[in-house]
Amino acid sequence: MSKKIFVNLPVADLGASVEFFSHLGFSFNPQFTDESATCMVVSDDIFVMLLTHEKFKSFIPGSISDARSSTEVLVCLSADSREAVDQLVDKALEAGGTEFRDPQDYGFMYGRSFQDPDGHIWETMWMDQAALQGAE
Repeated sequence: MSKKIFVNLPVADLGASVEFFSHLGFSFNPQFTDESATCMVVSDDIFVMLLTHEKFKSFIPGSISDARSSTEVLVCLSADSREAVDQLVDKALEAGGTEFRDPQDYGFMYGRSFQDPDGHIWETMWMDQAALQGAE
């Protein structure tokens, strides 16, 4: 059985987050969606639970960190091409995200990153698999 990953992220405005990530092309599983949470489908094995602050707090003993002032996590997604990297980040910027840092171009690997409306950092990277196989 393959492993699945569920990333849980606190969001200030669930509706705004759904709108933002819908603009990027992500879908949501209605079976795991209510007024306090939604399950964003990234792939068959990767899901992001967007949780209101109240819901997120019910899972942790401490406080929620402010992603705008400190880095809690870097979420990195693979892309099929350099163009796909640019397309996703450009959509994020159009939808109200902010560019996190300059593009990283290593020839065989290319990436860009953005912050969503809650300040969570999302990276997307393309790697030339042929170049990686030649390095072995």
